[in-house]
Amino acid sequence: MTSEWWRTATIYQIYPRSFADANGDGMGDLAGITAHLADLQELGIDAIWLSPFYTSPQKDAGYDVADYCDVDPLFGTLADFDVMLAEAHARGIRVIVDLVPNHSSSAHAWFQAALAAEPGSPERARYLFRDGRGANGDEAPNNWESVFGGPAWTRITEADGTPGQWYLHIFDSSQPDFDWTNPEVHEEFRRILRFWLDRGVDGFRVDVAHGMAKAEGLPDYTPPAEGGSMGGAAGLDGADGAGAPGVALEPEISDEEPAGAPYWGQDGVHDIFRDWRLLLDEYPGDRILAAEAWVDPLPRLANWVRPDEMHQSFNFAYLETPWEAAALRSVVDASLAAFGAVGAPSTWVLSNHDVVRHATRLSVTEPNPQGHGLGPRSKGLPEYATGVRRARAATAFMLALPGSSYLYQGEELGLPEVIDLPDEAREDPTWFRTNGERYGRDGCRVPLPWNADAANYGFGATGTPWLPQPEQWRTLARDAQRGDAESTLELYRAALRLRREHALGAGTLEWVPLEGVADPAVLAFRNGDMLVVANTGSTPVALPEGDVLLASGALDGGTLPGDTTVWIAA
Repeated sequence: MTSEWWRTATIYQIYPRSFADANGDGMGDLAGITAHLADLQELGIDAIWLSPFYTSPQKDAGYDVADYCDVDPLFGTLADFDVMLAEAHARGIRVIVDLVPNHSSSAHAWFQAALAAEPGSPERARYLFRDGRGANGDEAPNNWESVFGGPAWTRITEADGTPGQWYLHIFDSSQPDFDWTNPEVHEEFRRILRFWLDRGVDGFRVDVAHGMAKAEGLPDYTPPAEGGSMGGAAGLDGADGAGAPGVALEPEISDEEPAGAPYWGQDGVHDIFRDWRLLLDEYPGDRILAAEAWVDPLPRLANWVRPDEMHQSFNFAYLETPWEAAALRSVVDASLAAFGAVGAPSTWVLSNHDVVRHATRLSVTEPNPQGHGLGPRSKGLPEYATGVRRARAATAFMLALPGSSYLYQGEELGLPEVIDLPDEAREDPTWFRTNGERYGRDGCRVPLPWNADAANYGFGATGTPWLPQPEQWRTLARDAQRGDAESTLELYRAALRLRREHALGAGTLEWVPLEGVADPAVLAFRNGDMLVVANTGSTPVALPEGDVLLASGALDGGTLPGDTTVWIAA
């Protein structure tokens, strides 16, 4: 296998609950993934990243892990995982698994032991237990708020029935935070890494990689007021500030972290990742660490991917950039400069399991102050045809950029956000912790459609999918799109084939002017022997001469319509 494959890879995120259900219980599983590896090979991806499939009470869809070294029965067994891994490798597909090191489930054996132990015990020292404030300890140790809404502290009842200490949970109360100042926590995660590396996984996507370390003393902190971002740093995984990360153009990399939330982006995380990098480097085959780090500006995020730390980090600044030419050019330049300054590839991503699908998000016309997630009360939602046209153009632009790209399951089908989920079907803890004030992330997690005329659109032969599928899934099913040259599926297949054939991931970007085109909504760049032109506006412009190898939408004679991207042989 090619060395440093991750620098140019296209990595496909699988959300196991919603990918494919092989046993008919309404929940996706590992056997369902195995059954569709041929489809992913045909799509043309290089690797898959699996969201958590570990033993879990599923309070947060598996991001509350009770046993890091076993498979939850919902998804199958370790034997099923081994079969899936072997089949993927046989098809040339690498496998990255999720790692959740900021917190465990409250059902984890360690936390249950902590509840049964005394204050100050070694069992409690694995987590962040603290005495409360006030005369009787009735007040939380500080004023921190949970990312999912409400306080970030929960008070326990001691074994003798008296009110006891409080424990920290930056996310749900079922997800207590580990204390990463404890060497025992470090050693346990080394064991977990080795368990999966020994089984043959190709790397780890590290959840909340900007978390884990907390500021000494756990000082009070009041975050800035949250803006209208639908999937932004503040509205989702809680990076510093509100709304989209800023874009800094000067790649000045520094060890100094700016003041911000005392539970995000602390210096201590870098020592953890350096230790893990040394461990991964003991294994053959370029095993990788990919950071989910909601950090801005981009030069600061580059600290996570210095040569002795992680291999790559998700580019949320890019994900949150609107479909506007000037903004896109700025974030692309900033990304290539910042990551390039530390010798890392830039990554590009438009959708994942935590944000509104870009077939909807990029065309929303009004801010939605509700926070992340969209629903029946949201405003400015696009018609499907408008949303998917812009999404196709944005994807064609992204897949032509040098570096590594991430795709989220179902985007290759043009799936939009499911807006009209009934309240009683929602499962995201954000929905419950905010009493419906925020919709949460269920709308991007609805089970996939594989076959238009099959039960549950081919997601599972029997049972009821864990989230209801809309009728629209029939027309967007994979079998309905396969072979249709105008379909979104075939657009993705063609783009990935051309990306590979023209080595665009390993190329170099050069912005170029277009003769006779002065529209500021139009962007053009060369990457190797490919000229890429994106019209982010609504006014058609003259199409450059040359052979069009890919078009995200129908072309109108010699013009490039709005919300359309083309690849032309340079």
